[in-house]
Amino acid sequence: MAVSADSGSDKGLIAIDLSCCDLAHSASLVRQACLDGGFFYVINHGIRQELFEELFDRSRTFFQLPLEEKMKALKNENFRGYTPLMDQMLDPSKQTKGDCKEGYYIGVEVAKDDPRATKPFSGPNVWPSADILPGWRQTMEKYHQEALSVGRRVARLIALALNLEADFFDKPEILEEPNAILRLLHYVDEISKPELGIYGAGAHSDFGLLTLLVTDEVSGLQICKNKDAELQIWEDVHPLRGAFIVNIGDMLERWTNGIFRSTLHRVLLFGQERYSVAYFLEPGPDCLVECLPTCHSESNPPKHFPVKYGDYLAQRFKDTGSDLSSSY
Repeated sequence: MAVSADSGSDKGLIAIDLSCCDLAHSASLVRQACLDGGFFYVINHGIRQELFEELFDRSRTFFQLPLEEKMKALKNENFRGYTPLMDQMLDPSKQTKGDCKEGYYIGVEVAKDDPRATKPFSGPNVWPSADILPGWRQTMEKYHQEALSVGRRVARLIALALNLEADFFDKPEILEEPNAILRLLHYVDEISKPELGIYGAGAHSDFGLLTLLVTDEVSGLQICKNKDAELQIWEDVHPLRGAFIVNIGDMLERWTNGIFRSTLHRVLLFGQERYSVAYFLEPGPDCLVECLPTCHSESNPPKHFPVKYGDYLAQRFKDTGSDLSSSY
């Protein structure tokens, strides 16, 4: 993990201090960050550094297993479990092969007999054998719970930044029972060649409300704030020890009528392995996403039709990954 969270932020990115008691000030910084580029750091969030280190140690132990062992935890139809190398192609218009990464999805644990298990992207997780990786599941569940708490706190600042009540996103169909996905990521030691369509992760914007990212000390993340420009400018975002790199997703752009815009990002590799952990905070599948009341007016009517989040997410996964019924 890279530099200390109290040593200052990467140039160009605002650092939001969750220990700050001045919520109006923090919300104004969030608004500035979301208007500028949709990426910012979150520091002093309350998650211990020891948990981050344990999380990365557990992630490495899984990805270092033989492929045949990892395949026993293969992703199921509800996007839980292992995804092999090249499983995803996030920018098919420019990529000549899939992303040079493997991953592991972990969602909110829902028992098979729970009525919620019938919802899209819900149900039991797929876990590696406890005989092979003792304590692995417990670490992931603990981190999942703590990251959710941080995500909810950030969402409250976003609500205030949009002149909404702080608890706007706390509704049952949004973040009280969210579709929150933890994804472990391992990038292999290749060298990206954009001119040949080879990337660690192709250019994309995230699908949902917001993403909390932590990485090891190997850089590679880049963002593009001018995603609609013909000549795109890419900027490096470096890890910050103990901090989250936070970005807003397409669904928040849709919710805000384009006031807050999701930002393109990609990963380039430079011959080193790279590990990161993304926590995608999404609304529940039945959440009806329609223009927020503070984001439209007579002169700026809603630009998008209302949509159920589960339907939207299923289509986005189909567009950028393997089919839900695929097997290996």
